[in-house]
Amino acid sequence: MDFDVVVVGGGPAGLAAAIKADERGERVLVIEREARLGGILKQCIHDGFGVVRFGEKLSGPEYADRFISQLKQTKVQTSLFSFVTHAEKSEKGFHLTYVCKDGVKNVRCNRLILATGCRERTRNGIFIHGDRCAGVYTAGAAQNLVNMLGVMPGKKVVILGSGDIGLIMARRLTLEGATVVGVYEAKPTPSGLTRNIHQCLHDFDIPLHLSQTVTRVFGEERLQEVEICDVDDKMRPIAGTEQRVQCDCLVLAVGLIPENELARSLTVPLDPCTKGAFVDQNCQTLVDGVFACGNALHVNDLVDYVSESGEIAACGAASGPRKLLNIDKEGKLLYIVPQRLDVNAPADKVVMYFRASEELQNQCLTVSVDGETVFTKNYRRLLPPEMERIVLDLGKAATAQRIVVRLEDK
Repeated sequence: MDFDVVVVGGGPAGLAAAIKADERGERVLVIEREARLGGILKQCIHDGFGVVRFGEKLSGPEYADRFISQLKQTKVQTSLFSFVTHAEKSEKGFHLTYVCKDGVKNVRCNRLILATGCRERTRNGIFIHGDRCAGVYTAGAAQNLVNMLGVMPGKKVVILGSGDIGLIMARRLTLEGATVVGVYEAKPTPSGLTRNIHQCLHDFDIPLHLSQTVTRVFGEERLQEVEICDVDDKMRPIAGTEQRVQCDCLVLAVGLIPENELARSLTVPLDPCTKGAFVDQNCQTLVDGVFACGNALHVNDLVDYVSESGEIAACGAASGPRKLLNIDKEGKLLYIVPQRLDVNAPADKVVMYFRASEELQNQCLTVSVDGETVFTKNYRRLLPPEMERIVLDLGKAATAQRIVVRLEDK
């Protein structure tokens, strides 16, 4: 089977990419490993989705349904319950092997869009020792149990990690009748959006404990207690500060890792800061013809921007050879995306995302091309959990030698 574009992943990024590619008249196949399209949105029944794109607050399933309904009006082909097992690049494009309900299939395409999303860090990934007992869940697994299956993971819950999903699950479990003992965060500042801190914790009187982490779990068959320790400025447990907290459920919201095994198999270089691919302004990776978007590229705060990056990737077909120029970052920037600029492609409307490396006040972001400032924006406050988005004109960079994005005090 031959296609112009194969999209791996049927979540918000993959759906947006497929719809946009179909609008461009391309033959599109979406490969999705689950039984239904929508990705993680299927289990996110809280609202807040779609504010940027649709101007209204939607639940996750409502947001996904708008794209799925659009997809049904297109010629896009979908393969559900399917998993890509092999991918390789040749002179004629990309050859993929995937397993589905009908067996093993092979497909060829000109462009490959990776919209594979993220996976969660587990207990083993953060070195929590102790008994192998029931009652320890990632936040996504707990959310699936409650929202999709109608099963409570526990009655007395400790949540480790103050990212958005951890905060949302603290509220969700409280509403379902569980007692959330507290949310524990190893960092000295919360990891979630400020509005979620207020709406999910303060409004429900759920305590937040900073600079503390779970180091051990206890329980023969079912979780009975967890050990909590204070941590130092390098987030290492401090001996002598151990205390035990009784609970029958531990929910881990300790970070997301972009799912890029398929990208690695295609030797796509990855950014150690974002854990996603290095890309240009068209979301094309450093391997020609391979595009990355959504949370597989970098972890986004808003699903609206996940969909946006999918559309950018779908429109990113190059008409000729690329000439890539590094976009350097200076100052207290955690990361920027894109990290490259294709000077042979249009650059008059480059969408750039960034995060600050620490909590900052009164900052000025400047973008310069060969020393000439082409963009400036002031920020009263920047927080690492809150991703920022700017749109800038880098058309002057066609003959440039260096582009610098700098964050500094005003």
